[in-house]
Amino acid sequence: MAEEQDVAALSFEQALKELEQIVGRLETGDEELDKAIQLYERGDKLRQHCAARLDAAQERIEAIRLGADGRPTGTTNFAAG
Repeated sequence: MAEEQDVAALSFEQALKELEQIVGRLETGDEELDKAIQLYERGDKLRQHCAARLDAAQERIEAIRLGADGRPTGTTNFAAG
């Protein structure tokens, strides 16, 4: 696990994979308290990063289209790319 890697530099998939590994380690209950706290803190940063990436993707998908008069006319579908 790349614990020293900056969370902001991770892709969504990388962050989610690391978060799943951390959850697995914490669920075993085998970690010492200090290490468990460090893992929890790292996991929380990863969770926030993943949530922000999902929110950004949702905003792109649900972009509101405005008409010539500036009023909403519908939503724009997500355009990959």
